Amino acid sequence: MNTSTEAPTRRAWLGLIAVSLGVALIVVDLTIVNVIVAPIIGDLGISSIQAQWVQESYAIVFAALLLLTGRLSDLYGARKLFLIGLAVFGLTSLLAALAPNGGLLIIARFVQGVGGAMILPASLALINAAFTGEARGRAFAVWGSTIGAAAAVGPLLGGWLADFSWRWAFGINIPAVVLIAMGVLRYLPASPTVRGRVDVVGALLSICGLALLSFGLIEGRAHGWLLTTEPLNLAGIEWSGGPSPVLVAFALSAVALSGFWLRQSRLGRIGAEPLMDVRLFGIGSFRKGNAVTLLVGLGEFGIIAVLPLWMQFTLDYSALQAGLALVPLAVGSFCASGASFSLTASVSALGQVRIGLALEVAGLVLLGLFAAADSAWWTIAIALFVYGIGVGFATAQVTNIALADVPGPSAGQGSGIQSAARELGSAFGIAVLTTLFFSSLGAGVRDRLTDAGLPDQAVEQFGTAVTDSAGSVVPALAADPSTEPIAVAAREAMSAAVELSSYLCAALLGAALLATLLMRPTPVPATEPDAELSRP
Repeated sequence: MNTSTEAPTRRAWLGLIAVSLGVALIVVDLTIVNVIVAPIIGDLGISSIQAQWVQESYAIVFAALLLLTGRLSDLYGARKLFLIGLAVFGLTSLLAALAPNGGLLIIARFVQGVGGAMILPASLALINAAFTGEARGRAFAVWGSTIGAAAAVGPLLGGWLADFSWRWAFGINIPAVVLIAMGVLRYLPASPTVRGRVDVVGALLSICGLALLSFGLIEGRAHGWLLTTEPLNLAGIEWSGGPSPVLVAFALSAVALSGFWLRQSRLGRIGAEPLMDVRLFGIGSFRKGNAVTLLVGLGEFGIIAVLPLWMQFTLDYSALQAGLALVPLAVGSFCASGASFSLTASVSALGQVRIGLALEVAGLVLLGLFAAADSAWWTIAIALFVYGIGVGFATAQVTNIALADVPGPSAGQGSGIQSAARELGSAFGIAVLTTLFFSSLGAGVRDRLTDAGLPDQAVEQFGTAVTDSAGSVVPALAADPSTEPIAVAAREAMSAAVELSSYLCAALLGAALLATLLMRPTPVPATEPDAELSRP
C-alpha cells in the first residue's frame, strides 16, 4: 500500500465526486425498483415471482461478476473499466425504460447488472490510487456514505418518478451517465495496468456458483426447497417431480464454489494468476472485514425491499408517499456521513462501524415494535432515522477496515472481493428477506382466514391471490364490502411479516457487530506488500 501522506489535489476531490455519483447511480437502481414494483405489476401484469426477479436479476449478476471485474480493473485500468461500465449501464437503462413486458424488463435488468459490476470495484481502485493516509479515510467515508444515502434516496426518487411513469425511473439514468462520464474523464487520470491474464475457468465457476445459489434462494418459495411442489418450465423442458430444482441448484452451487476456491488456492501456490488471490485472506483485517461486510449487506438492503410494499398496500401510501416515508433514513445517513468525515481523525474506522451497527440494530428493533396495520408515520420516521444514522456510520467505514492492509498491486482484486462480499450480502439479503416476507404473508393470510371460518378453497384462493400479487390486490379487496375482511386479514399479515423481517435484519446486523469485537483498529501499515500477504 502506498503510505505517502501527500495532500490530494482539488482535481482528486472533484474526481471523487464523479466516482461517488457513479456508485450512487448503481445503488439507486438497486433500491429504486422497490417502490416502482407496484406500478410495474399493474402495468405489465407480472406475478410476485417475476417481481422478485425484476428486483433480484440486477443484484445477482452484479454480485456474480464482481470478482471477475475486480481482476479486469487491475489488468486494463480502473478508469477504462469504470467508463465501459457506465456505457453498458446507460444503454441497458434505456432498454429497461422501453421494455414492453416483464420478460424483456428482467433481461434488461440482468445486463444492467453487468455495467454495475464494472463500476463498483473500479470506483474503489480509483479512490485507492488517488488518496493516501488520512485523506483516504475521508475519501472512503464520502464513498461509503454515498452508498448508504443512495440506498434510501432510490425509493424517494422512484416514488416521485412513478407519478409520471415507472419507466422514467430507468430513463433518468441516461443523462446522469453522460455527466458522470464527463467528470471522470476530466478529473481522473488514466489508471495504471498490470500484465497478466484472466482465469476463465475460475470466472465461470464463480459465476455459475453464485448464480445457482441466488436462483435457489429466490425460487425456493415457488418450486419447493426439498421436493418439487410446482413444475419448473425452462427452455421447453418441464421439471415436475422428485427432488426440487432448488435443492439441485444448491448442490451444484456448493460444488462450483468449492471447485472455485480449490482452483484459486492451487493457482496461488504454483505462482500462476488466480482470479481471487486467496492469500489476501491471510490479512486479518481483510478476512474479518469481509465477514462483517457480508453480514452488513445481508441485514441492510433486505428491509428496504419489503417496506415500500407494506407502505403502499397496507398503509395506503402512494408510491411518492412511500418514497417520502423513507426520507428519514436518507437524512440520518447524510447526518452520519458528515459526522463520519469529521471524526476520522479522532474515532477509528472500526469504532465508527461499531457505532453504526449498534444504531442500525436499535432502529430495526424499533421498526419491528412499531409495525402494525395502522402504524403512524412518525413512529416509522423515528425508527428509520435511527437506522439511517447507523447506515451512514457503518457503510462509510466498513470498506476502509477491510482494505486497510491490502497491498497496492492487489487493490483492484481486493476491492473486487470486498465489493463482492457487499453485493452478495445485499443480493442474498433481498432474496432471503423477500422470500421470508412473502412466505410469512401467505401463511399469515391463510391462518387468519381459517380462523375466521372461511372454507379451505376460499382460504387457498385468497391466500394465493394476495401473495402472488405481492399484496397489490389488497386495495381492490378493501374497496368491495364483501371482501373487506379479506383485506383486513392481508394487512395484518403483511404487518406481521414486516415485523418478522425487521427482527431478522436486526439479528444479522447484531451478528456483524459481534464480529467486529474480534477485530482491532489497524494503523496504516509500513511493511512491504509481500509481507502483507502473510500477515495473520
